[in-house]
Order: sequence, then structure tokens, then C-alpha cells
Amino acid sequence: MPCDTFPARAGWDDAVVLEAIDAVNWGDLPGPRDLYEPDRVATGLRALATASGLVQAAGAGSLLAGGGLVHDHSGAVFPAAVTAAPILLAVVRDGHAEAGATALGLLDDALTFAARDRRTRVATSYAEAVPICCALADHLRGAAGLLAASGAEGRQLLAEAAHHWRFDVQETVAEGDGVAAFRVLAGRFPGGTQRADLHRAGHVPPLVVQVAPHYPLSGHSPDACLRVDGARLDGVAPSAVLLPSGCGSGAADQ
Repeated sequence: MPCDTFPARAGWDDAVVLEAIDAVNWGDLPGPRDLYEPDRVATGLRALATASGLVQAAGAGSLLAGGGLVHDHSGAVFPAAVTAAPILLAVVRDGHAEAGATALGLLDDALTFAARDRRTRVATSYAEAVPICCALADHLRGAAGLLAASGAEGRQLLAEAAHHWRFDVQETVAEGDGVAAFRVLAGRFPGGTQRADLHRAGHVPPLVVQVAPHYPLSGHSPDACLRVDGARLDGVAPSAVLLPSGCGSGAADQ
């Protein structure tokens, strides 16, 4: 769910957010049994969305950080954090200031822990086995304007999310012993030749490939062309997605 699932309001009305929280069966989401406590998620998110001060926001944050979305003592993050990200962003935008600060802290913890996670993958609308850090980064980029206006912590979140780049293939042509793939780059490609995961519909796990900019990348436009070395044209079809392969190496958590 993008952040604009919850329209901005002149006065904070938490009804839509509470409905979104209650619509999820948090117990159906995967997570280590000794760490993930799904009962904490709905309770914590509802408390955060309705918090009206520091004490209430801190209590909600404790629930969510102690086994709801993350487990701060062990540095673990759960797939529930990806599902909850649009809700946390809505609280940042429209909730009480203390609740918004707590939500930012939870997002920061989730991305920090996710960047070290080499196993957990989640299903998304564009690929079936996305590293949890990349899935979180997509939500954060979708709220770039909000986070840029949310102080140093919001801007730092955006900077960290940029490392988890994503390239959506829309056109391809054969190019030498590989394929030139065109269209949309989100985040910051590090340059040079990089290992990437090629996600294709119906194919799990993704295929590891080598990619490099075919033309110089522009900081002013998301349009880009990446060369996929050693790939066949029928293997890099439009709608394929490239993600940095260093972000994860495990199977999808369903």
C-alpha cells in the first residue's frame, strides 16, 4: 500500500488507518516463533495511530519494537514491517508529533535491521521474493516528499533507502552477448558492473546476473538503460525487475 492509501486530512482522523490495521490478519504473516508476536502489531499500531502524547506513543513503540514489527534486542525485522510501513508513514504525516517521531524511529530500525538480513524475502506486487530491505525502501521512496520534510531522521531514511535501488524493465533489445534493458531506475545505482537479482514473473528464486549502465546515468531523470551481460532476450522480458543481489540470498517468506 502506498502512503497515499491514506489521504491527507486537515484534521487527524484515524478511522481509515484503524480500518487498514484491522483488515490485516497479522498472525498470518511469517516470522520466527520465538521473536515475532503478531498480537503486538495490531495493538501497537492502533495505540500509535490514536496516541495523543509522549507516554502513549512510547508505549505503542515499545509493543512494536519488542516483537511486533521488529525485535530490537536481537536486531530482527519481520515481514509485518513491510505491511505496516504505509500505516507508519500515515502516522508520520498526520498523527501526533510524538507518534510521528516514534513511527520514524520504527521505520529506521526496520530498515537498519533489514539491511543486515540475508534471508527474509517477501512477496510484492512486482516480484515474488523481494529482500525485505528493498521492499521497505520502495515504501520509503513512495513517501519521499514527506520524509524530506520530516527532519534529519526522515532525510537519513531516504538516503539509506537509495542504496536499495530498483530497475523496472519496460523495453529490451539484444546487445552483443547480452541485453540492453530500458526504463525506470529508482534509488542510486552504485556505478560500474554490479551483481543483481533478475526477478521474472513465475520464476523463484531470481536469477543472478551482472549489470552495468549502458549509457551514463542522469541524476535528473529516472530513465536509464542497463546492460545485462550474458542474458538472452527472452530472459529479460518487459515487467522484469532488477534489484541489488547483495541485499538477500534466501527463499521467500510466504
